[in-house]
Amino acid sequence: MAALVGEGVRRVLPDAEVGCVPVADGGDGTLAAVAAAGFELVPVVASGPTGEPVSSGFARHGRTAVVELADVCGLVRLAGGEPAPMVASSRGVGEVMAAAIDSGCRRVILGIGGSASTDGGAGLVRALGARVLDAQGKEVAEGGAGLAAAAVLELTALHARLQEVEVVVACDVDNPLTGPAGAAATYGPQKGAGDAEVEQLDAALGHWADLVARTTGRDLREVPGAGAAGGVGFAAVALLGAELRSGIELVLELVGFDQRVLGADLVVTGEGALDEQTLHGKAVAGVAAAARAAGVPVVAVCGTNRLEPEQLRSAGIGAAYALTDVEPDVRRCIADPAPLLRELGERIAADLR
Repeated sequence: MAALVGEGVRRVLPDAEVGCVPVADGGDGTLAAVAAAGFELVPVVASGPTGEPVSSGFARHGRTAVVELADVCGLVRLAGGEPAPMVASSRGVGEVMAAAIDSGCRRVILGIGGSASTDGGAGLVRALGARVLDAQGKEVAEGGAGLAAAAVLELTALHARLQEVEVVVACDVDNPLTGPAGAAATYGPQKGAGDAEVEQLDAALGHWADLVARTTGRDLREVPGAGAAGGVGFAAVALLGAELRSGIELVLELVGFDQRVLGADLVVTGEGALDEQTLHGKAVAGVAAAARAAGVPVVAVCGTNRLEPEQLRSAGIGAAYALTDVEPDVRRCIADPAPLLRELGERIAADLR
């Protein structure tokens, strides 16, 4: 998108200097964004959400690693696209984290958007060395449903691996782990869970939280963000000692956005649709806030715009340029957006001139 808009800008302003800075909010595209900023991509084969091996990896700069849950065990990795709400696991992202730590990284930034599982992060911590056993001393099954049988949580090996490791989680939601606003109730249906399955998963997550609280002496199920990524946020805070931070703010730091924006006349950001969700921690709002702090005006490019001018202004966005302003037929916008994006670039440049 950025390159095409830039082409349009140069058609009107041939001497314009146009720079492209890929960004993400901790979900899909996070690895690509930091790789474009100079991080080295390190390949790792790990478990997909239902156990099948997938080719993923982490991005490394010095002793800092960036891990993207979506790339290894997120919804996009479901075999055949079939949801598996009861058995999908976060184990794969723990395997990638383990590879990063074992390679010498001592700061791990974990982006947790786009998860396929509702397992309370049990798969994550098991891959890092924790053991989750049933009353007979056997490992419980992977996935959220398996948590109902959890009776013992052993953390010795987990603590050994995490010595001197800082974990920071990119998280842009504030849901608790359980209850009406919890991981299962809020996000379970998006992952294929029906009403009965949501109820079962929520009960299993509550049981898991009870076990973690008995083992650690702390009950963190109500921490804002504990319900992120099917409860990966909970496990990260309660068992990895992680800090939860805004995903877009973290990525902007990693790609050096503050330096890139210095001296700019305009920042152009965008996403598929500008709507109410845009205003709550999405990449567009984060970019706008950072640009506004630097004193640089912002406009947004989108497929459709559902926000009123006052809402845009409150988010620090001066104007919105939508594909549907040029081509009202959404199907055509989706099928061939390139010429439309170039035209929007021309309009932006004309308004800037």
